[in-house]
Formats: sequence, C-alpha cells, structure tokens
Amino acid sequence: MTRYLIDTNTIAEPMRPRPDVQVMAHLERYQAELAIAAGVWHELLFGCLRLPPSQKRMAIETYLYQVVAPSILILPYDVRAAEWFAHERARLTAAGKTPSYPDGQIAAVAAVNGLTLVTRNTSDFSVFDGITIMKWHT
Repeated sequence: MTRYLIDTNTIAEPMRPRPDVQVMAHLERYQAELAIAAGVWHELLFGCLRLPPSQKRMAIETYLYQVVAPSILILPYDVRAAEWFAHERARLTAAGKTPSYPDGQIAAVAAVNGLTLVTRNTSDFSVFDGITIMKWHT
C-alpha cells in the first residue's frame, strides 16, 4: 500500500556525500509504501543528464535506473491532478501567492492519490490546501 509521495530532495538523499541517517532509515523502513510523481522523475533525470560524463553521473544513473525505477512507483500527473492543481493555482493566484508549477504538480499528485508528501522544503508546499506534508530530514 502506497502511503508516501517522496519529493526530489528526499529520494535523492542516498546520493548525497553524507546522507541524513534519519531519512535513510525512513526510506528503508517504508520502502514498500513509497511513490514519486512523474515530475520528480523528470527533475532527477534532468539533473543527471545535465552532468558531463563522469563517475558521478554514472553513479546517479545507476541509482535511478537500478534502484529507483524498478522499486518505486512513479505516479502520473493525470487529469484528476490537473484539475486539482488548476483549482489550487486559481485560488492561490487570486490571493497573490502564485505557486511554482513543478511543486503544484507534485502537490496535486499527492492530493488526488491521498498520499503524505515527504519533502525537505515544507514551505514550498505549505500554501496548498488538502495535502499532508511531512519532513523526514533532521
């Protein structure tokens, strides 16, 4: 059963020079309950593909294609998510708080799938109604 939608900064934690011990424990503990949004997959690949050929890039590609892709559900930004985000974007824009488009897509995927969004950047998502946000980072 999927319970958590993991943001880019959380799913990338294992690639950090000194990964946060708490995040790593949570990723392992909840491994069967994790998903990422297609937009997060895009951000991960884009960041990797911008790197010149190197050992670092090869390590990231290995992590993405041999760990993330086969073991973590990648949820689409679909019609339900688009409708949810359109409503939130209109509400927030009218209030003078125009949201980031990628963050809005990620929040929408969490909202329409009833998932808790796990992120280091809670402030990026706190403007959205109807989502639960959690921070695993210390």
